[in-house]
Amino acid sequence: MPCLIAVEKNDSGKAFELALAWGIGIGGGRAGIIQTTFKEETETDLFGEQAVLCGGLTALVKAGFETLTEAGYQPHIAYFEVLHELLLIIKLMSEGGISYMRYSISNTAEYGDLTRGPMLINDETRKTMKKILADIQSGAFAKEWLDECAKGKPNFKRLYEADKNHPVEVVGRQLRKMFSWMQAKEVPED
Repeated sequence: MPCLIAVEKNDSGKAFELALAWGIGIGGGRAGIIQTTFKEETETDLFGEQAVLCGGLTALVKAGFETLTEAGYQPHIAYFEVLHELLLIIKLMSEGGISYMRYSISNTAEYGDLTRGPMLINDETRKTMKKILADIQSGAFAKEWLDECAKGKPNFKRLYEADKNHPVEVVGRQLRKMFSWMQAKEVPED
């Protein structure tokens, strides 16, 4: 696993060398050690989670599932097409980038990627992404989250419960129980 290292304060003059030694010591040197800053890591991490890796991806999966099932397709088939097959695509992208993923899929899928992806992620989407980043950079997101926590997380709990019972999740729980080739994991009940 690659490591990120950052030095905010360097009284000894050797903070970078110490951070690098720790990164190498825990095995990060084999995969790569990238120098960053605390600000850069925090802001890019939050943005990646909110706009792409978690928030963006889950919203896209739910919208795709809803679109297919509302059009009359079987929920189990919709689940496979918009959620289950993500692992293959993510693995290909992780191993060789977007170009390798495109090289590895059918020309039909690749053409759809190149022509339909930009229809989804358009100027309005980019404007929203910039707003999400601005809220992170200004501290507005942190304030919102701290306020939410101070109130006992009522909005968080309401949103979580609603999404936990979204039809794509219900179908997914049913299907994963039948998958003998994998160890299905479920969120423990409180």
